[in-house]
Amino acid sequence: MADEPLVLGIETSCDETGVGIVRGTTLLADAVASSVDEHARFGGVVPEVASRAHLEAMVPTVDRALKEAGVSAKDLDGIAVTAGPGLAGALLVGVSAAKAYAYALGKPLYGVNHLASHICVDQLEHGALPEPTMALLVSGGHSSLLLSTDITSDVRPMGSTIDDAAGEAFDKIARVLNLGFPGGPVIDRYAREGDPEAIAFPRGLTGPRDPLYDFSFSGLKTAVARWIEAKRAAGEEVPVRDVAASFQEAVVDVLTRKAVRACKDQGVDHLMIGGGVAANSRLRVLAQERCEAAGIRLRVPRPKLCTDNGAMVAALGAEMVTRGRPASSWDLSADSSLPVTDPHVPAPTHDHVHEVSGENLYS
Repeated sequence: MADEPLVLGIETSCDETGVGIVRGTTLLADAVASSVDEHARFGGVVPEVASRAHLEAMVPTVDRALKEAGVSAKDLDGIAVTAGPGLAGALLVGVSAAKAYAYALGKPLYGVNHLASHICVDQLEHGALPEPTMALLVSGGHSSLLLSTDITSDVRPMGSTIDDAAGEAFDKIARVLNLGFPGGPVIDRYAREGDPEAIAFPRGLTGPRDPLYDFSFSGLKTAVARWIEAKRAAGEEVPVRDVAASFQEAVVDVLTRKAVRACKDQGVDHLMIGGGVAANSRLRVLAQERCEAAGIRLRVPRPKLCTDNGAMVAALGAEMVTRGRPASSWDLSADSSLPVTDPHVPAPTHDHVHEVSGENLYS
């Protein structure tokens, strides 16, 4: 629809420079420049390297997104950007770029929450989010259960990881198995040829007195590493595919079990799964099986929309415009620990807030 807001979103919370363009709930462009290869030799993301990569990729990626969408920058109705959480330096690059584009174009600026964006992106795939929706977000930096009653203003944390996030555990076990970085895709690939019941790895925080919705993968990671070390110390060959399959099963078993439990306890009949680990094939299958058995409708975006991208930021920005949420101010700052209870960072009420001039300096 022509009257739906046209919004550009910028995502730089970690190692991928994402720029997306959305009209309402329709995805027009999703341009991504990844620096993952630059981090691979370190076995993980190096913040300074990520920040420099964002600086170099920003303008070309914005230009590519505009060309892909077939729109002019002057036609945009707003600029949305991830204000947090994430790596401080990387976030700062995105926020600074968004301010520059918004000011030059005379458009409103919307600082949004990275986690809320991961939930909102599903609207681009499956239409408007039911309210309420339970969201299971799993990536290298977080494992969270969130209850969204209004994606622009009310996202409540139900549970989170107390140590290693699921994606972080995947990376560490892949490193122990000498499979490279990032660990998620390669573990998934090897696991498809392994036996998920070959090794009885522990399920963290699933005891009767443990927190119902929190996650812990540190103990699992240690148990797998020690099992591998014991095999090598004994001069035995490590069954890489069985280890990958058994480890992966332990992770997705806990994730799906707790997510379904949260839905039942809160009386919510929709579960959305997002974040990079949501691309995992076994997680998708097991979640579907358990949701069907519990009468819960599962929503999972296609894998490309699960990982960090600008489309998810644009989607939340468009929802902010549609619902008439106030724009952010020019003193918007990056917040590496921005709580998910703040899906949007509006303008403060004090007197020095500046209005957008409306002068178009970008063509």
